[in-house]
Amino acid sequence: MKAAAEADASLGKARVLSVLGLSRATVYRHTHIQAIEPAQSAELGPCRVSGRALSSIERDAVRGLLYGEEFVDQTATQIYAKLLDRGVYHCSARTMYRLLHADGPCPERTRARSHPSYEKPEILATRPNELWSWDITRLKGPAACHYLQLYVILDVFSRYVVGWMVAEREHQELAAQLIDEALASQKVEPGTLTIHADRGAAMTSKSVALLLSDLGVTKTHSRPHVSNDNPYSEAQFKTLKYRPQFPARFGSIEDARSICGQLFRWYNGEHCHAGIALLTPAAVHYGKADAIIAHRQAVLDAAYRAHPERFVNRPPKHPQLPSAVWINRPCKTTESPGNRETQQEDCAKSQDQPTMDGADRPSDGATAKAAALRAASR
Repeated sequence: MKAAAEADASLGKARVLSVLGLSRATVYRHTHIQAIEPAQSAELGPCRVSGRALSSIERDAVRGLLYGEEFVDQTATQIYAKLLDRGVYHCSARTMYRLLHADGPCPERTRARSHPSYEKPEILATRPNELWSWDITRLKGPAACHYLQLYVILDVFSRYVVGWMVAEREHQELAAQLIDEALASQKVEPGTLTIHADRGAAMTSKSVALLLSDLGVTKTHSRPHVSNDNPYSEAQFKTLKYRPQFPARFGSIEDARSICGQLFRWYNGEHCHAGIALLTPAAVHYGKADAIIAHRQAVLDAAYRAHPERFVNRPPKHPQLPSAVWINRPCKTTESPGNRETQQEDCAKSQDQPTMDGADRPSDGATAKAAALRAASR
């Protein structure tokens, strides 16, 4: 905390807080408390000791129990209960904790597991077969409590489904088999691909880890309980399950494989994806995006030449394919030398959403004209 408060001007407080894993509010709160405590002590004078407080002799006796060989590895609550069983009462369990905190930082007195801090994955894709995302979702089977498992591997840049499988169960060997087949079908060279997934049992299994290591594929994982770290797979599942052809239940595993095959053929070859300039995933994955965009732009140019009055703001322009796709795009921080105020860009704003052209986005003048026409028609 002291290092964060005394951060050098050249480093910047935001950068120091990021390294230390502290929030700005925590540092400001502690700095404010340290600033007002000396002033309050000078105004109030010496603190009065409550008549209910333990004496110094009693506090030493309780500390002797807390740090003694018998209770050194037990919590204050356990010590309090065991002393009561012996017919001994010194103080409450909360007072024991106060004494422990007064002696310094109070670590865990038991072998409790401390959760590690997971780094936020920040992964960039600028071409197909550079970053894949995969996940497993459940499909309702023919009876209640009977589920099938749908494995899907998605190319993040093109949104193309490079591999999928429907199985009766979730298992690491099936996942490794699917990934191996997808890598072979796409002819991925070692050292050129990163596969991202959440922390499910199959994703973190030894079989998958050894396979990816042997094939020269880098693997990354989401943080626990953070669905935003794997957004592309989650969005693809929603697109699939909201299709009218997607049934409430599947009659059998063969039925599920047949229907999912039809849905994935539609998704890859016919679905105009809003995140990739209204192109199909197959067109982007196999390098046909530029020709399709040029053709569509020629159609828009011809429409503008035929009726320029219908495009109020500007000639229509087809959205461009994003040049980069991120999982957790990093925030850019800029510091002015005068006041060192940190400004962060809006990282939540999606960079791959298509922009609306002039025909789709009416201006204020067009809105007023439409209102006048409606009033005249009445």
